[in-house]
Amino acid sequence: MKAAEFGYLRPGRIEDALQALAAGEGGAMPLAGGQSLMPMMNFRVAMPERLIDLGALAELRGICDGGGHLVIGAMTRWSDLMASEEIAKEVPLLARALPEIAHPAIRNRGTIGGSVALADPAAEVPAVLLALEGVVVLRSLTGERRVAAGDFFLGHYETARGPGELIVALEVPKAGEMRFGFHEIGRRHGDFALAGAAVAVTMEGARVAEARIALFGVADRAIRATGAEVALRGAALGDGTALDRAVAALAEIDFAGDIHASAPMRRHLAGVAIRRAWAEAVA
Repeated sequence: MKAAEFGYLRPGRIEDALQALAAGEGGAMPLAGGQSLMPMMNFRVAMPERLIDLGALAELRGICDGGGHLVIGAMTRWSDLMASEEIAKEVPLLARALPEIAHPAIRNRGTIGGSVALADPAAEVPAVLLALEGVVVLRSLTGERRVAAGDFFLGHYETARGPGELIVALEVPKAGEMRFGFHEIGRRHGDFALAGAAVAVTMEGARVAEARIALFGVADRAIRATGAEVALRGAALGDGTALDRAVAALAEIDFAGDIHASAPMRRHLAGVAIRRAWAEAVA
């Protein structure tokens, strides 16, 4: 199929992009890497009246040190993140998840901001941001605001991004002494996940001081498995009964089912993903 007719603008300044977005109101849509939006337009799932192509906005690309966190420009491509020594050193959970995202051709064009804006519930980065307690930076003609990842993803392809707002950057805390694990289960490598888990663990001596577990591919958005986190808090490394309790706590989550996997299957796969991500984190 072909996309419906649409207008196109490629601004050279972010102010011009914001002006165009505001002028177009609900009919204008930002275009980042286009790896999801263009197929959606071809299937006429999305039919924007005008695309605001962000590809010429160099100020939205790159990584800089924000002190206790890295600031990642929204138009930074997956391939650039994979090549970054800063990401590998300071945000190893993100580095661990990047090779699981789609395929090389998509990672050469797709951007981190585009993925966050789309908020696909089976995508990896929203879960990584939840586990790291990252922040989404939004800008409009009236100013800039920062939204915690836990407040940003609202539902199936639904976010807290308001009309006229652009995602301009992500603030991702540095790892410090935190340990991480990541595991994704799909039909084939590169497919969207049937279930996946991103785990971040802080130790106090030989015991778990804090455990953050974010799941993706299991509900209408990436979610924190708070019951599982509570079950692991205070546990010793290698405490299998605590991990069993954490997996059992998944019963409190309303798992989604579809043609690819039933809700009980997704619950089972989420438990498998947590066990494997946890083993990686505490190894």
